[in-house]
Amino acid sequence: MFEFPEKLYVPMEKWIDAIMDWILVNMSGIFDAIGGVILKILIVIEQTLLWLPWPVILLLIGAAAWRSMGKWWHGVIMAGLIFLVGVFGYWDDSMSTLAVVIASVAVSLLIGFPAGIIMARRDKVQATLQPVLDAMQTMPSFVYLIPAMMLFGLGKVPAVFATVIYAVPPIIRLTDVGIRGVPESVVEAARSFGASDRQLLFDVQLPLAFPSIMVGINQTTMMALAMVVIASMIGARGLGLEVLVAINRIEVGHGFTAGASIVFLAIVIDRISSAFARKQQKHLS
Repeated sequence: MFEFPEKLYVPMEKWIDAIMDWILVNMSGIFDAIGGVILKILIVIEQTLLWLPWPVILLLIGAAAWRSMGKWWHGVIMAGLIFLVGVFGYWDDSMSTLAVVIASVAVSLLIGFPAGIIMARRDKVQATLQPVLDAMQTMPSFVYLIPAMMLFGLGKVPAVFATVIYAVPPIIRLTDVGIRGVPESVVEAARSFGASDRQLLFDVQLPLAFPSIMVGINQTTMMALAMVVIASMIGARGLGLEVLVAINRIEVGHGFTAGASIVFLAIVIDRISSAFARKQQKHLS
């Protein structure tokens, strides 16, 4: 009486496994091509970051922080945090991690930005995507590793794939929120002057929604960076692998310095992108 009736059991896992088997048999070539493109992009980004001398990277970070945050000493602090990553001995690992984050954010923006625009302009699309985005954000991130490994094997490509699924919802949501948040009076004024739908989108709505979109980019980047430790479980190297090795060996110092390096990267990315968004908001106001 108190047990759940077996007749109501739905073999959902078998259906999902059957779908994945069909995809692997019939669409493996497509995923191989996608994986090849992502891998080439990753290699270019990582080789570029490793090719640049470390003082040049520190100067670029300091200049970006100074320009966005407004104070020269902000640039010194942000550059100093990245300098500490090198002092801890994780410079190359941090560049590898940054390459995965950059590639993941780029793919997320290519997917999320158009999806957010469509979502903002079509109520039915919004009603359909909302539960999908809720599921993507609440699903345990470890679950994304399973299809990533099945479709792309091991390495950095499946890490990017899993990271994109985990990190793309914020940019979709906040693009939608930003466009829908444009005052109706502004939209009506633009239409009264004869603006087409394209002009309304690119000349009115997107510029006014830009601060919200920047917050979405910031959140997407933070979530991508948060995925690096988990992604290291499927072959992505970098700082996440160092944390994983420290956990396996129970090395407190190793884990602390590698974790602190991830924190420093997150602080620098968050502060610069957030300051840039606030600056644009102030400019528009």
